[in-house]
Amino acid sequence: MSLRTYQKRVMEWMLACFPPSSAADRTERSHRFLEEALELAQASGCSRDDALSLVHYVFSRPVGEIGQETGGVLVTLAALGSAHELDIEEAGERELARNWDRIEKIRAKQAMKPTGSALPQ
Repeated sequence: MSLRTYQKRVMEWMLACFPPSSAADRTERSHRFLEEALELAQASGCSRDDALSLVHYVFSRPVGEIGQETGGVLVTLAALGSAHELDIEEAGERELARNWDRIEKIRAKQAMKPTGSALPQ
């Protein structure tokens, strides 16, 4: 899988599922990413206390550069996948295919959230 091609296909799905304003909303995308990252950490055995400690640690440090931090996310995701003997490319393809089949359900869930937030009302 080419990450560029995958990213383009994810954007195609985003634009089919959400209004362009939602797909381009940086705050909303950031919150959704954080939610998914926390769910992955939880599924990998990270405790709430460890997650909260890491939140305090990260936010006590200077803000990073988005390009470098994105690279760090990709590297650490690949490392986490290897540690759990998961093929992250396969997992990504499977989730994207699943999302295409769930557009109406995702839209309904999105409608229950405040604009720009990953949190339900």
